[in-house]
Amino acid sequence: MALAAAAPFPVAAAPAARYAAAEGHPTVHLSRKEAGKGGTLTVTGRGWRPKALLTLLICGQNMIGGTNSCANGDGRAVTTDAHGAFRGRLPVAEPPKPCPCVVHVATVTGEAADADVAFKVAGHPVAPLPAERTGGRLTVLAQPRLAGSSGLLTWFGAPAQRRLTVTVGNLGSAPAKDPVFRVGTAHGVFAPEWEEQQWRGTVPAGKKAEVTLPVELPAGAHGDYLVSLEYGGKVLAEQPWGVGRPWGVTLFWVLLCGVVPTAVFRIGMALVDRVRPRRTGGRGRPAGRTTTTGRSRAAGTGPRIRNRTARATADPGTPGDSAALPWFTPDTAPSTTTSTERPTSKGSA
Repeated sequence: MALAAAAPFPVAAAPAARYAAAEGHPTVHLSRKEAGKGGTLTVTGRGWRPKALLTLLICGQNMIGGTNSCANGDGRAVTTDAHGAFRGRLPVAEPPKPCPCVVHVATVTGEAADADVAFKVAGHPVAPLPAERTGGRLTVLAQPRLAGSSGLLTWFGAPAQRRLTVTVGNLGSAPAKDPVFRVGTAHGVFAPEWEEQQWRGTVPAGKKAEVTLPVELPAGAHGDYLVSLEYGGKVLAEQPWGVGRPWGVTLFWVLLCGVVPTAVFRIGMALVDRVRPRRTGGRGRPAGRTTTTGRSRAAGTGPRIRNRTARATADPGTPGDSAALPWFTPDTAPSTTTSTERPTSKGSA
């Protein structure tokens, strides 16, 4: 959203604005004091922290119940310039609570700062403010701390858990019995997600007590978080929390991507081996042993080959057997000319 320096304030409001800026208190001014739903409101401010991210909200019941009484879905975010000024346009929406209403401006990160300006939403119901809660006025006396550590299950994506311990003091005139705090967790520049938690105990007037509240993040959460503690609509303390990445989940997916394809390949090869046709004369049925004729024919094959080889070796001059004698060449082979003389009969001279 493009930002520009704030426009000059009206003459009547200029002295107060200059005084507030000089004292270091942020100020907020509206272009109109009343508008109906669907309209647009111009919000300007000075005296804020330079380059700070702010949220603009329209809230009912003077924001006594915190941001739960604001039209959060129609809020806007702006960034202050180098001089701590801002200018933004805010759509007019009806908050979930009745008026009297305010325009609430607050910082998102860094040192907490906020300011409220009265605003009337035309046509929105108006109701008396709820009775102010009796009890003490709590404030933080020491820097909060997060205790606890992550276990093995957190490494595999389980929700990270800590215990927020803070020392509070009661500045009121009445004891604070079983105070209800709001614990918020914010990731990066996003708005915190609040959860109400009741602390069992009593903080006497003018005394202090140590309050411990559980804090839990969603499953698989990692990165830089900011834990906030709120009481009575005011943020009492903030504590950063760095959460490591659940590497066990990454390892699981890596193994899954490697094991599943291998298993599918092995199963597919087993199915292919089962359904493919068998070759004739395979291992289960050797050639020459299927029938009786085949056995007898195979049995007589060996001697015939051996006898033929023996005769070729014993009578190398027999015609037609020269091809079986590889040590003879065509030029040195014995003559195979047939004699014209007939052999004499048996017993002739």
